[in-house]
Amino acid sequence: MRLKALPVIKNKETALRVEVKLAKNKVKELEEELVRKTETYSKAPGIWNEFNTKLISVADIKTTTKKIAGVKTPVLEEVIFDVENYSIFNNPKWFAQGISIIKELGTIVLEKEFFTKKMELLSYARRKTTQKVNLYEKVQIPGYIDAIRKIKRFLEDEENLSKASQKIVKNRQQKQEANQ
Repeated sequence: MRLKALPVIKNKETALRVEVKLAKNKVKELEEELVRKTETYSKAPGIWNEFNTKLISVADIKTTTKKIAGVKTPVLEEVIFDVENYSIFNNPKWFAQGISIIKELGTIVLEKEFFTKKMELLSYARRKTTQKVNLYEKVQIPGYIDAIRKIKRFLEDEENLSKASQKIVKNRQQKQEANQ
């Protein structure tokens, strides 16, 4: 019964390995996108000195969980930003675009954090699953095989002893019949 679990655990390990790799690739892709966009937007650093950072903040982060091979992982659904009211007449024209850029960069950073957490959770689960596979393959299955071998030998010995005692009884009966 236990040996039937091994293919299932191996499949889980494979699925987790694939998901860890996908999450790792997504984190790398988001890091590259963040660097690329930051470089693009940092070409005019003087402008960002004028920007009022109190205008925008993260109000809420909506998440769900998704099970991947039995492991609950967080999924970023939506980032809700709180934008303070500001005068479009007393501030530079580009403030609206600056707020949009901050929202975009903030979303990328949060998404990257979620994928990093997902990667960590899946990687931990994969390590534990690999340990289970190794336990089965290197400890339990050889133990079962050894136990089965011992049982077979014992049953063979019992059968041989039974046959030998039957022969002895048969020989005695034949001698008694011959003596009579």
